[in-house]
Amino acid sequence: LPSHRDKPYLLYFNIFSCILSTNIISVAENGLQCPTPQVCVSSCPEAPWTVEKNQFSQTVGEVFYTKNRNFCLPGVPWNMMVITSLQQELCPSFLLPSAPALGRCFPWTNVTLPALPGITNDTTITQGISGLIDSLNARDISVKIFEDFAQSWYWILVALGVALILSLLFILLLRLVAGPLVLVLILGVLGVLAYGIYYCWEEYRVLRDKGASISQLGFTTNLSAYRSVQETWLAALIVLAVLEAILLLVLIFLRQRIRIAIALLKEASKAVGQMMSTMFYPLATFVLLLICIAYWAMTALYPLPTQPPQYVLWASNISSPGCEEVPINTSCDPMAQPVNSSCPGLMCVFQGYSSKGLVQRSVFNLQIYGVLGLFWTLNWVLALGQCVLAGAFASFYWAFHKPQDIPTFPLISAFIRTLRYHTGSLAFGALILTLVQIARVILEYIDHKLRGVQNPVARCIMCCFKCCLWCLEKFIKFLNRNAYIMIAIYGKNFCVSAKNAFTLLMRNIVRVVVLDKVTDLLLFFGKLLVVGGVGVLSFFFFSGRIQGLGRDFESPHLNYYWLPIMTSILGAYVIASGFFSVFSMCVDTLFLCFLEDLERNDGSLDRPYYMSKSLLKILGKKNEAPPDKKKRKK
Repeated sequence: LPSHRDKPYLLYFNIFSCILSTNIISVAENGLQCPTPQVCVSSCPEAPWTVEKNQFSQTVGEVFYTKNRNFCLPGVPWNMMVITSLQQELCPSFLLPSAPALGRCFPWTNVTLPALPGITNDTTITQGISGLIDSLNARDISVKIFEDFAQSWYWILVALGVALILSLLFILLLRLVAGPLVLVLILGVLGVLAYGIYYCWEEYRVLRDKGASISQLGFTTNLSAYRSVQETWLAALIVLAVLEAILLLVLIFLRQRIRIAIALLKEASKAVGQMMSTMFYPLATFVLLLICIAYWAMTALYPLPTQPPQYVLWASNISSPGCEEVPINTSCDPMAQPVNSSCPGLMCVFQGYSSKGLVQRSVFNLQIYGVLGLFWTLNWVLALGQCVLAGAFASFYWAFHKPQDIPTFPLISAFIRTLRYHTGSLAFGALILTLVQIARVILEYIDHKLRGVQNPVARCIMCCFKCCLWCLEKFIKFLNRNAYIMIAIYGKNFCVSAKNAFTLLMRNIVRVVVLDKVTDLLLFFGKLLVVGGVGVLSFFFFSGRIQGLGRDFESPHLNYYWLPIMTSILGAYVIASGFFSVFSMCVDTLFLCFLEDLERNDGSLDRPYYMSKSLLKILGKKNEAPPDKKKRKK
């Protein structure tokens, strides 16, 4: 500013306050600055000085201005009492000899500290300077991060666009490369296991020739020491050999089911290609989840103002002169001035809201009810998304003539049908899952409260309970997911749909396991491809390793080039997870439809198969004759 042109240095009233702000939370709360008043000065103090007790009753002009101590904040009147200026933190209570550096007044480190109010004996000037530098570094880092995002945000969007295109291409191209890709992945796993067996054998052979045995080592807590004994590598060799044998047996005896899984993956790719709008439905789910969370946050904070606020007396240092008889932490009126004005820094501060009274005691119960409602609504929104996608993909499978019999707007039709007929079933399924999740939250809370006092037996029991509830939650999610698919297909209630889905899957448990593992392997490779590809491209671009792109495509000059790289990788993972979750729902829906089609139809004119020709060929089945008119599933 022009008015500060002759005041180039910044003076901190109490540099020792910077010691308390060395953690990132307090730094952020104070705007990345030391929590002490600051003033621009023309020169830094040259001699130590402290306000004496007999100067409290004098004016600011007599103590500061006439003595050439122009270190008060601008606008402090000449006739203001010194005690008032100190209480309002308008003037410093002490000065230290300082030297200008980085536009600030840094105290000399070789100065002996006088008796200062609020400063302990073990506090040093070096600690205060260190805290100040930490706050300056934190502020400088935040500015650099903001600058990096401002310069690279459009390139980050380009990286996210690349992730979106790669995810779509991977899913759409599965109809062509699903078979070879699954074969290559399985052979790759076999190759990795074979190399592991070979490596373990070589290590075992070398250690066996040396005579290194576990009997010589004995028991030790140093786990790395077990790498030097032959029994460790022998055990690893046996485990890898067993896994290799199991995988080979699966390939030999379950090759037919693997072919069925590959055919279903191809059908899922075709279904997604026919209904591209389904790939972007997770955006609607995300918006609904944000609405639910925002509504819960507003309702959770709304009851707070209904409680009367409580204010208490507070002082920064109760050992200061004049604060001995102040009733600290007693109630006070914030609109009135403190009775004892001789205590420096005495203030009436907000402590919290009163918890007394019937209405106030009911707030906690309302908060519990709000948390229950939050979990319930979030699970319902997720259930809505699963049922809507299942309805859209089921309409693809049960269309006898594809794509002629597919509805014009399958996703919108499934959304309207789900809201109109299946809201209650989704709410019931979401409630069951919510109760299990609330039980897990309560168990985690109890474990947190009792962690310091419980014995090993109690810890073991608590761990078992937590593990059981975790398994129960996973099972409920699996059951609900398939129940929603059956609801979308037949329109029956939740209990009947869950029972039918569970019994259907249990009758085809081997097919379920094979399809699940093949799908997991394929989607894992897809995520690895998308995230890894975007990460590698981002690294070479933002690090400036790609040359000759021209000025329009030149990488920006960044302070931390890893920041946009990590942002691009995280965004690519979110996009790939969203797209592949839709594809996984499509595979599960078509699989249940396939099992229903296989059990309820026989290929006759009255009950023809709705599955694709590739699945009919793999199963060795066929329809007797194409029907003369469109068949609908009954």
